[in-house]
Amino acid sequence: MQLDQPLSEKEFDELDNFLLSDRSPEDAMTMDMLHGYLTAIAIGPEPIMPAEWLKRVWGQEDTDIPKFKNEKEEERILNLIMRFMNEVLVTFEVAPKEFEPLFVEHEHEGQTLIDAEAWCWGFWEGMELRPGSWDEIWESDVQELMKPIYLLGADEIEEEELPLVEDPVKAHKLAQELEANLPTIYKFWVPRRKPAVTTLVREEPKVGRNDDCPCGSGKKYKKCHGAESAE
Repeated sequence: MQLDQPLSEKEFDELDNFLLSDRSPEDAMTMDMLHGYLTAIAIGPEPIMPAEWLKRVWGQEDTDIPKFKNEKEEERILNLIMRFMNEVLVTFEVAPKEFEPLFVEHEHEGQTLIDAEAWCWGFWEGMELRPGSWDEIWESDVQELMKPIYLLGADEIEEEELPLVEDPVKAHKLAQELEANLPTIYKFWVPRRKPAVTTLVREEPKVGRNDDCPCGSGKKYKKCHGAESAE
């Protein structure tokens, strides 16, 4: 299955069911938390490789490991997670203003409200992979854009801030603000995002100074192109 294909509703439910099943560790992320986590990784200040961030999907400890039936199921579930991530990446790259966070809906006094708390927990987990690298936006003139994520996702907030998140209607408004802010947060990091670290591989073996020059002149490398390099 190609990574550029978004999850179908059936595949979404398949991944959701696995994350909620007894075969996933107790602290494994739910789908909304996972979506927030992947969003932070996708739009944040530096690339993070799947080998690192996948571990946190299952929990905080090294012992938090899912119980796959076999290698085929493991490959299947990991593929679904990677495609879920790719949906986030592609949406921000192509149409960031159309990005829709995966928030939960609930009924409150006859109103349908959205709850972004679990999504923000996930986003906060994503930031915690590179906590210091996020400092720039917290200290910038757009720091207010991060406030809904802080209020709904941080482990601890100020006591006077609690009413902003404990009231379902106010929490709903924070979720709306967050969704509106995400394209600008993404835009903030685009010019600042560190490139992925790449390893240059020498395609041809290194030529020793006393070896024959690969140009075919018959001279020693140090007397031919090696001399030109030294100059």
